[in-house]
Amino acid sequence: MSNPDAPPPSPLSRERVLRAALRLADEGGIESLSMRKLAEELGVQAMSLYNHVTNKDDVICGIVDIVVGEIEVPSLETDWKTAMRRRAIAAHEVLLRHPWATMALMSRVNIGSAMLHYIDATLGCLREAGFSIEMADHAWNAIDSHIYGFTLQELNFPFEAAEYSEAAENYLSQIPADQYPYFNQLARHVMGKHYDGIHDFEFGLELLLDGLDQLRHSAT
Repeated sequence: MSNPDAPPPSPLSRERVLRAALRLADEGGIESLSMRKLAEELGVQAMSLYNHVTNKDDVICGIVDIVVGEIEVPSLETDWKTAMRRRAIAAHEVLLRHPWATMALMSRVNIGSAMLHYIDATLGCLREAGFSIEMADHAWNAIDSHIYGFTLQELNFPFEAAEYSEAAENYLSQIPADQYPYFNQLARHVMGKHYDGIHDFEFGLELLLDGLDQLRHSAT
């Protein structure tokens, strides 16, 4: 029996549908998302969803755009390297919060308002810093390749950071020093806890930004 004191449910809207879909994707992955499950989550009939979204693909595009909207966009009032560094770190953190989103971003054309603003602000930051339009496109894609690749590796790596030393010890017998001297040296370094073995997102990012800065100077 319904509670007469309970507030009435919010009317169904595109925003409410997408927010529910985002929760389901975050909890179970994008593969678990279906129109039936989405309707159950919202407590409505599945057919009523189609008044607000076209289909599942439209839902995925919508929740990708919500995720992109959480990423800090570069400011034209900030030094370009600082702005792009903050953008990259923010994107990495946001994509870790939404583990399904990296592949969805990489595998579809996204033209939501948040995505268009994100791209335009990124290009604007680079263009105003002196990059040509072609080099701005190359720079943006190089940085995003680092973000996406590093994020996917971090999400799928078979060991937790605290397990690296133990894993190095367990695999040491498979990398004998006479056959793989440098890999063996690295494993022993991690085993001895002289080095944690944890990959550093900002290390690669700084290499990219410094290299792009050199290109920018040589072009101007």
